Amino acid sequence: MKKIVSFVAMSALAAGMATSCQKHNTLSEAEKAEGWQLLFDGETMNGWRDFNGTELTNGWRVVDGCIQASGEGGDASGYIVTDKKYANFELVWDWKLTYGGNSGMLYHVVEHPRFDVPYVTGPEYQLIDNEGWEEVNAPTKLEEWQKIGVDYAMHLPDQSKMKVNPVGKWNTSKIVYDNGHVEHWLNGEKILEFEAWTDDWFARKASGKWGNATEYGLAHEGVLCLQDHGDPASFRNIKIKELPKKAGETVSLFNGKDLTGWEAFGCIKASVDSEGNLVTENGEAKQYGYLGTREYYKDFDLTVEFKQEANGNSGLFFHSFVHGGYESNVVNGWQCEVAPKGNDTGAIYESYGRGWLIQIPDEKENILKEGEWNTLRLKVEGNKVQTWLNGEPMMELDDELIGSKTGRIMLQIHDGNDIKVLWKNFKLTKL
Repeated sequence: MKKIVSFVAMSALAAGMATSCQKHNTLSEAEKAEGWQLLFDGETMNGWRDFNGTELTNGWRVVDGCIQASGEGGDASGYIVTDKKYANFELVWDWKLTYGGNSGMLYHVVEHPRFDVPYVTGPEYQLIDNEGWEEVNAPTKLEEWQKIGVDYAMHLPDQSKMKVNPVGKWNTSKIVYDNGHVEHWLNGEKILEFEAWTDDWFARKASGKWGNATEYGLAHEGVLCLQDHGDPASFRNIKIKELPKKAGETVSLFNGKDLTGWEAFGCIKASVDSEGNLVTENGEAKQYGYLGTREYYKDFDLTVEFKQEANGNSGLFFHSFVHGGYESNVVNGWQCEVAPKGNDTGAIYESYGRGWLIQIPDEKENILKEGEWNTLRLKVEGNKVQTWLNGEPMMELDDELIGSKTGRIMLQIHDGNDIKVLWKNFKLTKL
């Protein structure tokens, strides 16, 4: 009798092992009604591609209803991303590692040829075999901020809530990102939560691994990314439910007292004068310099007043980022021109790209009041960009590339001599 029972049990176990993955990667009717979507169909790699690529060329493949990383990647390669960008969401997935394995799930990853790897922009939910990794890589020890479940190099989980299944067994993780509120879950337990872009968040960013990673964690949307860090890893049941964006919030980018909320790049002198104006002017080297918001803004309606003193060659950049650290003056993005009369104030220029996208008619040059306060309005919503100067419409542009990007708002100081511009009354409404 024992032999029969044993045989039956073993047969059932074998059948379960053969079909376990194949039964996954589906949504219930209730999940569909709630808005959940599968990111992996269990059969193909549709919807995934190389980071910064247009197709899938590296070692990821489908095996027995699971996405598998071959273990051929490393720090500089082996990343795959979703075709679609996501902003606010609940993301759930199953995963398992091999002994000593190392992988991760990243989100809000920004793709651009100047970003060689995704982790310099996208936060990471760390997946790693803590004990096995240390044994394989002895005597090197993992830092606490490198261990499983962390918001990599930023926030640590509550160890009392950590319930990790053994290597080779499936675990279930979840990331909730809701308009800056972030949660990490592991096997049904919430292991950490935090608010992005608070003073505490920026202090953590500045003091650790990301201290010179100027664009880390700033994007409010981006692609999802799976990491092959040189170890085989398996994923299944990858699903996402998008959450609504909170629009209509109005923020003041400048407090009239100090430069809180701004970061300086390249050669620029920035200060606040006795009248509460933000002052931008040449640094000692007389080269390009920028003062940028420490946060990203995608769709917005911004008004600001400016007054040009001396040579007022400047610009209001948007959807922009800095490449090369805080000393760099290489800015990629788009500029709403602010310049002396006759030089297209209110027009749009693409930095390190296509150049002028649209200029203003000659008859509108006299709208600029040199040496006086002017009011500039810049509205960016999807692919559509509009500008106004002193209440007069200057241009309107529809550009798909602009609509696909996000980034900082930045004040430029052009190279040259004795450039000085005053700014005040920043008002931005999120759309």
